Amino acid sequence: MTARAQTLWLTWLAMLAFAGNSLLCRLALSSTGIDAASFTAIRLLSGALMLAALVVWQTRQWPAAGSWRGAAALFIYAAAFSFAYLSLPAASGALCLFGAVQATMIACGWWQGERLAARQWLGFVAALGGLLLLLLPGASAPPLGGMLLMLLAGVAWGAYSLLGRGAGDATAVTAGNFLRALPLALLLWLWQAPPLSPPVAGVGYAVASGALASGLGYAIWYHALRGLSASSAATVQLSVPLLTALAGWLLLAEQPGWRLLLAALAILGGIALVIRARPQRA
Repeated sequence: MTARAQTLWLTWLAMLAFAGNSLLCRLALSSTGIDAASFTAIRLLSGALMLAALVVWQTRQWPAAGSWRGAAALFIYAAAFSFAYLSLPAASGALCLFGAVQATMIACGWWQGERLAARQWLGFVAALGGLLLLLLPGASAPPLGGMLLMLLAGVAWGAYSLLGRGAGDATAVTAGNFLRALPLALLLWLWQAPPLSPPVAGVGYAVASGALASGLGYAIWYHALRGLSASSAATVQLSVPLLTALAGWLLLAEQPGWRLLLAALAILGGIALVIRARPQRA
């Protein structure tokens, strides 16, 4: 297999893993009775164990990289993600999440001196309009509370991504952040005081989300990034909400309405306009 073909396969495996996170979380919370705090804690624990095992296997050392700031951002993302999916359909949640992630990173770039061309401003306004369309009240609108929580999750993940730029071995840094996030997840679990015996199916979905879709998925993505340009890496992530919507329709019987379709067109098309053009420095 050529290096290009390997990058292609790894990239799509990572995108499927990222879409799987939304599906596994929504499926667990909507059908098994597991609570959001338990799902978050089990997801972070299983992800930490998977990533730590990968780091030990590669380096023969326990992961010591990472930071408490990164761990806090990771925890906020994971907790808000889980609580949002108590009420959101999988597709709406994924669209809101990835829209917020990209908007956060674009806004940070602007704050640091990157300036947008006219076409990029058009895309940014279109993406924000799509997010507002999802938030507007109406019979077909997703629950506002869930949308706000998912926006928070997206901002936290965008901040986590920005904190991790130039931090060294991405897998080791992520493993360290997962491990540091565990005490925060335990505090949330104790505060929520859920049943001591969560449903077995829910635990299984949480472990799959943490170990496979998160831990292994992130490791695959970091490996694929070696063969992708920055714009290609940003653009390919726009496929995740579409993959989630398709899987939600096939596996969860979620029917995409006109509001979601229009919002997806505005958000994904707008962000694509922004990230496909080279930013200008002030």
